[in-house]
Amino acid sequence: MRTYLDFEKPIAELESKVAELKALAAEQPSVSIEEELAKLEHKAREALEETYSDLTPWQKTQVARHPERPHFRHYIDGLVKDFTPLSGDRFFAEDQAILGGIGRLSGRSVMVIGHEKGSDTEGRIKHNFGMARPEGYRKAVRLMEMADRFSLPVISLVDTAGAYPGIGAEERGQAEAIARSTDCCLSLGVPIVSVIIGEGGSGGAVAIATANRIYMLEHAIYTVASPEAAASILWRDASRAVDAATNMKITAQDLLRLGIIDGIIAEPVGGAHRDGVEVVRAAGDIIVKSIAAYDALTPEQIRKERREKFLAMGTVS
Repeated sequence: MRTYLDFEKPIAELESKVAELKALAAEQPSVSIEEELAKLEHKAREALEETYSDLTPWQKTQVARHPERPHFRHYIDGLVKDFTPLSGDRFFAEDQAILGGIGRLSGRSVMVIGHEKGSDTEGRIKHNFGMARPEGYRKAVRLMEMADRFSLPVISLVDTAGAYPGIGAEERGQAEAIARSTDCCLSLGVPIVSVIIGEGGSGGAVAIATANRIYMLEHAIYTVASPEAAASILWRDASRAVDAATNMKITAQDLLRLGIIDGIIAEPVGGAHRDGVEVVRAAGDIIVKSIAAYDALTPEQIRKERREKFLAMGTVS
């Protein structure tokens, strides 16, 4: 069964009626309900389009967190051929919250790194809900340095509420690991293209998204802290997450206007979870074009452009 969000209740009711009529038509072929079914399907479609044409930042946050939204593994399966996963940070352990490896995208060898949240209870526990520990970011650094050594473009797929804040992670140098990963991104002589496919939370996202080109899916979010955390900090009241989401400018549309990201990848009406195959294809097209744009540049030019991009953020022209 499809999972519906709180604001989708009217849509859920209509689509439930559509499903009931289709079941009735299958059970009783002699009963003609095609006209009524067509009207109801049209009404459901209109409700879906109207709802998604004007989502609030908090509603976009809910869509970005939808459990059926395509995750890292879906993008790998749909886009990357001959993917070979590479594991471990060579210091402490393997972190399943960040996955990475080498594969071929449209005939070009690439290094792909990204957060994996997991698609069911067992998977979410295994991948720690996409919240990486220090070893995850040290693995990312190892893979990015390998990509630089072999002149492989880097693709990062971001989907995390933030880096894991547990005691063990702090003891093993979480902040230092994030900082070194960010610095590694800036130092690479190969292009980095990043796509925020769901949540882009805090330094946990920036650590692998300090890229030449940053794109967001239409209903993804990218934020310095989750709306709940920001509300707790600002008003000491996590229930004001709606206010925080509205005021923090976390949507793709706001961030494109502010010059933080380079483009928005359209989602199907109703969100990426309604047609994951189409979303993956659209993201792949953007990634391929973005990487190709750097073919004529030298490593120093690529590095310089990336640094200037981030140094220019927040400046007033």
